[in-house]
Order: sequence, then C-alpha cells, then structure tokens
Amino acid sequence: MGDFLNSLLGPEAEELRLLARMSYLMIFMAVVTFFTLLFENVPYGRYSTTKFGFPVNVKLAWFVQELPAFVVPLFVVFWTSGAKLSQLPNQLLLLMYFCHYFQRSLIYPFLIRGGKSTPFASFAIAFVFCVYNGYLQGRYLSRYAEYPADWVTRPMFISGSVLWLVGFLINVHSDHILRNLRKPGETGYKIPFGGLFEYVSGANFLGEIIEWAGFALASQSVHSAAFAFFTLVVLSSRAVAHHRWYLEKFEDYPKSRKALIPFLF
Repeated sequence: MGDFLNSLLGPEAEELRLLARMSYLMIFMAVVTFFTLLFENVPYGRYSTTKFGFPVNVKLAWFVQELPAFVVPLFVVFWTSGAKLSQLPNQLLLLMYFCHYFQRSLIYPFLIRGGKSTPFASFAIAFVFCVYNGYLQGRYLSRYAEYPADWVTRPMFISGSVLWLVGFLINVHSDHILRNLRKPGETGYKIPFGGLFEYVSGANFLGEIIEWAGFALASQSVHSAAFAFFTLVVLSSRAVAHHRWYLEKFEDYPKSRKALIPFLF
C-alpha cells in the first residue's frame, strides 16, 4: 500500500515542489481571508446565520471537521514511505502537531456544553482546510524535512518548542474556562474571567496562535510558517470580533482588556 501511494504521489522532487506551492497558496488564501474578514465575521457560534447553509450540530461539526487534521497525517506517516521518521527533530515536530489535533478532534468536541450549531459552509471549509493542511504538514515532516543532527539543541528549536507548549496549555486552559462559564441549566453568554482572560478577550485564540508560531519557529519551514500565518489571520479576526461583541453586549465588561495581545491590542 505504501509503495502504491508513493508512486501515486509522483517523484520526490515533483512532490516537494507541490508541497511548496501548497504553502504559498495557503499564504495567499490567508491574505484573501484577511480582507474578507474585514467585512464579514467567521459564521460560527454567536455569528451563525442560515445564509451560510443548514446548521450542523456543534459537537458533530467539530469532530468531523477537525478529524482529517489528525487522520490524514497519521495515514501519511504509517502508510507511505516516511524517509525522515527516524530523525528526532521530525519525530518531535510531528508529536507537537499530533498532540494538538488529538486533543482538538478526539477530546475537545465531546467536552462542548451547549453551543450553537455550525453553518454547513463553515463546517465544509474547515473540513477541507484540515485535509489540506494535514497532508501538507504530515507529508513534509515525515518524508522531506531535513535537519542537522544537533537541531534539537539549537536555540530556535528549543524556544519554538517552549512557545508551542505554552500556547498549547493556554489554549486548553482557556477552553476549560469558557466551558465552565455556565452552571448546569443556565443559558446565555457570560463574561469569562481567569487565566489570560483577565487581559484579553481572545485568550483561547492567543494560545493557539502562540502554539503554531512556536511550531513554525522550531520547524523553520515555509510549510509551518504558512500554517502559522493562516492561523494568525483567522484567529486574530475572531478575537477582535469577540472583543467588539463583548463590549457591545456587556456594559460592565472590563475596559482594560484588549482583544488579543495583553496591554497592546
């Protein structure tokens, strides 16, 4: 099966060029998305609307749309020739990636309490992105990424790995705070407090942005940089939209809080 898939994917040089083009396309799409989101919020959760398609149950949507980001690279790693899988830097970078999406696809969806349905268009776009990015990151790191033997001891890798871990913990902790805002039986929105929510409205978004920025710093590739840039564009837009929404909805919302970056923005 692995040999068949490798032959299907074509010569190494050709596939490596394809992966680079996919990365540049992701950067281009991030720029397009940036300008689009200046005029339209991402249609999910509190911004859901039927003009973007029929509603999909929020737990089902999160599980199905995020699952390819975990399954596709897992398939790539175990069913194709992973020439670089024996290298420690590649193993650690793949571990970072898989840790995030294991939590995001197999744990997070089943912890959601309530939540509005997701419009089909948002669900479909997220699903396609996870397939696309899952293949891009998994294939590059398992077959093509080449690092020196001492890469894991270099400052860029160490600082990037620490950033990834800090971002991951912020993201998980912030999701925990949001999940426990309402007591059983309560409905409606509440102001989040605790953790980085004391300083920013988008603490969960900030955590994920830090995560993938650290991943890109540790990886030092255009493939990871494209992913980090796309994440920054989409999640910073969500943070700004949430911040604006909180200020409009709650008169007592802390005026000292920023949208995404403590004390600055």
